[in-house]
Amino acid sequence: MGKYVITLDQGTTSSRAIVFDSSGNVVGLVKKEHRQIYPKPGWVEHDPDEIWANQVDVLRSVVENCNISTEDILALGITNQRETIVLWDKNTGRPVYNAIVWQCRRTADICDTLIKEGVGDEIHRKTGLIIDAYFSGSKIKWILDSFPNIRKEAEKDNICAGTIDTWLIWNLTGGKAHATDYSNASRTMLFNILNLNWDEDILKMLDIPASILPEVKPSASIFGFIDKSILGREIPIASVMGDQQASLFGQTCFKAGMAKNTYGTGCFLLANTGSKAVFSKNKLLTTIAWGIENKVDYAIEGSVFVAGSAIQWLRDGLKIINTSRQCDEFAESVEDTKGVYFVPAFAGLGTPYWDMYARGAIFGLTSGVTREHIARATLEAIAYQVKDLVECMKEDANCDLNLLKVDGGASVSDIMMQFQADILRINVVRPKVIETTALGAAFMAGLRTGMWSSFDNITKTWAQDRVFEPKMDEERSRKLYAGWKKAVERSLGWIDS
Repeated sequence: MGKYVITLDQGTTSSRAIVFDSSGNVVGLVKKEHRQIYPKPGWVEHDPDEIWANQVDVLRSVVENCNISTEDILALGITNQRETIVLWDKNTGRPVYNAIVWQCRRTADICDTLIKEGVGDEIHRKTGLIIDAYFSGSKIKWILDSFPNIRKEAEKDNICAGTIDTWLIWNLTGGKAHATDYSNASRTMLFNILNLNWDEDILKMLDIPASILPEVKPSASIFGFIDKSILGREIPIASVMGDQQASLFGQTCFKAGMAKNTYGTGCFLLANTGSKAVFSKNKLLTTIAWGIENKVDYAIEGSVFVAGSAIQWLRDGLKIINTSRQCDEFAESVEDTKGVYFVPAFAGLGTPYWDMYARGAIFGLTSGVTREHIARATLEAIAYQVKDLVECMKEDANCDLNLLKVDGGASVSDIMMQFQADILRINVVRPKVIETTALGAAFMAGLRTGMWSSFDNITKTWAQDRVFEPKMDEERSRKLYAGWKKAVERSLGWIDS
């Protein structure tokens, strides 16, 4: 049996390849960032060819850097940015348009039309989702409607569509497999999460041919074998999971009621609801957590669109920091934000507001405010948004949430995790391996191919790094959060629909 599982972690800002051993330890990691393309305000695209080239490059590099034999690689797992969509020519394998990213707001008018047509309840009942430009369905429709030649080819069965996992599977297998898993399909707004099929009625609403969509499989499946030309040997792709579901799995949240929050480009709070699909009264999303053999687990989810990407904006947009660590250093150098609130609604607001027309704003500016205060306000904004999600989840999912497991790149920030504990009034627990998204896909692939034999076997590999306990006075915490809610209210509906 192989000694290692490699996860391809294709995220919003970078592609990574991570090697895990049978103890769940990171043996090696290689990362490469890709361009963020902004054709118009509110539009976000990626180059699918660049993503594919980068993903192959990091895969080959990590194998070389770790000096491991391909014979020792048991399987590959894939985890990916969800909702981002790619359409490509089935015959040439070339993209027919750039990938439209989950953050992109260009399809807001399509969503508004659907809402006005009164199909919101039906779509929510079948998909667990709220009609929003966030999801893949309206993005596919936009490409087909905007380019009649692409629609014509789609109707001739010459076009393939898929989320990023599907694009990678197609290329890794040399065009032999056009597939996705339940967790990714459940994020398209086209997939019926109860009968586990592409929904014919919704496809008809959006005028999307079913023939362009991939085959949907359980998350633990053999999706195909990577072409021999990539690593010199065929290796099975044994798991595929959307990044947030993979993180839930990597945090070993295997039982109903267990929850985690990932601090990545966005923030995503998921709670396992077991075999039952729980439908929210507070605008949380119902989604498929994963599928293993004939069993599906569901989750309830709160989504924050801008989290770590707000820190990236301080670095690349405002250029007031040089590194993410410097954001922490600036924040730690001041006692508070001097009354400043930053609402990072660059791509509208997700849970619980679901406002496609909200936009980012900084409130409370005075002449005494410095970049250090802005940096601290940015970290606090991320924590406030998570507080919004937790409040909804407490009401909806019957989650006790007496502690919160955290992961993702931004969770390394001690000052932000402490503020998170203060504002939530519960313990925040960070694991030793914060690469839990990639670890989840590795666990799933290893479970499918025999590296791990059971959930219990996997749970034993999870280890705690640090617990952050609330220290702030409760009254102060309450007042700070009330200020956040006031700031959000001012940012809603900024763009006229």
